[in-house]
Amino acid sequence: MQPCSSNRLLYTLRILFKRQDSLKAIGRYCFATSSSDVDSTPTVTAAHPLRGVRILDMTRIISGPYCTMVLADMGAEVIKIERPFYGGDEARKWGPPFLAESKDATYFLAVNRNKKSVAIDLKRGKEIIYELANKCDVLVENYVPGKLAKYGLDYEQLRKVAPQLIYCSMTGYGSVGAYAKRPGYDVIASSMAGLLHITGERDGPPCKVGVAVTDIATGLYAHGAILAALLQRERTGVGQKIDVNLLSTGVSLLINVATNYLNAGVEAHRWGTAHSSIVPYQSFKTADGYLTLGTGSDEQFKELCKLLQITHIAEDAKFKNNRDRVTNRQELVALLASILAEKSSKSWMQQFEGASFPVGPVNNIREVFEDEHLQAIGLVKTLKHPKDGSVKVVGPPVVYSESRNDARTAPPCMGQHTDEVLTQLLGYSVEHIAELRYKKVIE
Repeated sequence: MQPCSSNRLLYTLRILFKRQDSLKAIGRYCFATSSSDVDSTPTVTAAHPLRGVRILDMTRIISGPYCTMVLADMGAEVIKIERPFYGGDEARKWGPPFLAESKDATYFLAVNRNKKSVAIDLKRGKEIIYELANKCDVLVENYVPGKLAKYGLDYEQLRKVAPQLIYCSMTGYGSVGAYAKRPGYDVIASSMAGLLHITGERDGPPCKVGVAVTDIATGLYAHGAILAALLQRERTGVGQKIDVNLLSTGVSLLINVATNYLNAGVEAHRWGTAHSSIVPYQSFKTADGYLTLGTGSDEQFKELCKLLQITHIAEDAKFKNNRDRVTNRQELVALLASILAEKSSKSWMQQFEGASFPVGPVNNIREVFEDEHLQAIGLVKTLKHPKDGSVKVVGPPVVYSESRNDARTAPPCMGQHTDEVLTQLLGYSVEHIAELRYKKVIE
C-alpha cells in the first residue's frame, strides 16, 4: 500500500532528521579515524595498489568477507551488501563474545574492516544492485548456486548491464556436479576433502584445525584470482566469471598427501604434530609446556644433538640420515622427549638461541599477543568504532615497500553507509531514499 501524500511528507521529514544525525555521526567517525590516536594510520605516503578499484561484496560468514577484506586492505573500495531487517551478515550473530554497544559478535570484526555496509533487499532492490554493479569493477558472492539467479543477479544477467564486471562466485562444491546445490561450511568441506582425516593424534578421532582454514584458503585463492582477472581486463577490456569452491580448495591443500596417494597409492594417516617424512619434526612436552622443533637436514640434526649433549646419537647408524630416522621414529622421539621434558620451554629456547634449525614454543593466545616480537612488528591495530569506541584487529600480514596495505576503518555497523552510497555513488535524492526505506527495500 502506498502512503498518502501527507504521510509520505511526514515520513520523509523523519528520514531527513534521521539522516542529519547520521551525517553528523559519519562526520565524527571520519574525524576520529583520521586522528593521530588511531595507531593503524600508516606513516608512508605511497598509494594503495588497488586504489580506484570498486568491489560489490555480496558475501557473508568467512570465506567471501575474508577475500574482500584482503582486497580492501590494498585500497579497494568495498561496498558490503547486507540483508535488511534480519541483522545482515550472519557472522554478526556468531557469538559470544559480543561488542557492548553495537551488539555485533567479535567474530564479525575479524573479516570486515575497511568496508562500507549497505542494507538492500535483493528481491525488491534488484535494480539498485544493477546500478551498483555498473559502477563496480568486481562482484563477489558466496550464495548456493542458483540462489541469485532467482533474483536476476547471476552472472549471465549482470554481464548484460555490466560487461566490465569480474564476477567471482564462491561456493561449497562448485557450480556443477552432484553436490553443486549443497550449502557448504568450512568443517563439512574439510571433512569431505580429507583434511579432518589427516588431522589429530595417530590413534585418535579426526580433528579440525582451530580456525576455518578451508574458508580462509578459499578466500585467498579468490583474492588472487580476482587480481589476475583485473590484470587481464586491463589487456582485453572484458570482465569474466570466476568460480572458487571450498571442496576444491580443501583437496588442493592436501599437497604431498595427495601426490603420495595419486602416484604411489599411499593412504595417509594422522600424525598429531609429527611429520610423515621428516624426523624429528613435531611438538615435545617440556617441564612447563610444549616446544615444537624440526630438523630438515642431517646437519641440523647433528646440531640439535650437540646442543642436547648427545652427539653420539647423530653418529648412530639408526639415526644418521633422515631415512633411518623415519624408520626408527619411535625410539628417537622417545629419547628426545625424555630429555626435553627436563627443562622449561623458556630454558630450551635460550639454549637453542642462534641454532640453524627452527624451534618455537606452543603459545596460548595470551602469549601470542604478549610476544615481544609480535608487538615490535605492530601487527595488532586499534580502530575507532562508531558505537563501541575502539576495536582491535589483526592487521594485514603483507608489507609493501612502495605501496600501502593497512587497516584503516573498523568493520561497519549494519547499514551504516546505505544513504552515503546511494547518494554519492548513484545520485539518489533524499526523497527517493526515504521512499525506498518506507517500502522496506533498504534499511
